[in-house]
Amino acid sequence: MSGNRGDKMTLWRATAALALMGACALPADVRAETLTNDMVVALVQAGLGEEAVIAKIKASAAHYALSTDDLILLKKNGVTGPVIAAMIEAGATGSVSSKAAFSADSPDPLVPHPSGIYMLMDWLPQPKMARIDPTTSNQSKTGGILGYAFTGGIASLSIKAVIPNTSARARTQRPRPTFYFYFDEATRGLSQTGAPSLWLAGPATAITSPNEFSLIRFDVKKDRRETRVGSMNLAGAKAGVMDKDRIAFDYEQVTPGVFKVTPTADLPAGEYGFLYSVSAGTGPGMWGSGTGSARIFDFAVQP
Repeated sequence: MSGNRGDKMTLWRATAALALMGACALPADVRAETLTNDMVVALVQAGLGEEAVIAKIKASAAHYALSTDDLILLKKNGVTGPVIAAMIEAGATGSVSSKAAFSADSPDPLVPHPSGIYMLMDWLPQPKMARIDPTTSNQSKTGGILGYAFTGGIASLSIKAVIPNTSARARTQRPRPTFYFYFDEATRGLSQTGAPSLWLAGPATAITSPNEFSLIRFDVKKDRRETRVGSMNLAGAKAGVMDKDRIAFDYEQVTPGVFKVTPTADLPAGEYGFLYSVSAGTGPGMWGSGTGSARIFDFAVQP
């Protein structure tokens, strides 16, 4: 009997050692897997069973969407009550939930980041995200005044936003860089309560989509960068980035409040920025009410 116990103990230790070696051999991105609603649904529909799915939930970091509509959708997709309860508990305790696991530079878009615009620096030996600090333009200038005056207003007068310095601090080596927009909706906090934040366009309006921004290129002058944000002639005045000055970009929602943004074509070397749409409202991002104030998330492309 004692010999059998010894054999079983030896076998158990060998099995545990092999399991540990296998776990250590897993790639880092597998060990740091972040669960989402869709991944939980996939586990349930694969037939793993409640106990296995709940164990996975308790052992993994997560970024769940848990609104009433989200919970109803989970139920419709076959996720049982106990599994949903485990998801809610993980989100409430924050032990492995991404609510408590904020990161300022993780390259994983499912890991929560403070609200803002981030550039993916995937050319580094250890990829990371870099947050782009907004630059505020409190100065405007006009161009084409002589042409406007000499033609009696037939020629257009342009209005330009000006920001200091000739180059942005955030720089990318990619001609088609990847950005991630994190809105307050992702952290279920500031925009819903009306508290001031980076994204508020007004006292009670939150910006929730990259579609409300314009990607523009700056003209670099001696000690500044500038871009056209309006024009005026006899036919009238236009406020906002002109259509021909906008650079097209695509975006897709990664998870609630998080969007992946990429230009639709390679960007030549130069100075660029995401400008909050100056025709969308009356808040601090607007070029309105004669304030000449705009918020720009600027970056440089240097292949």
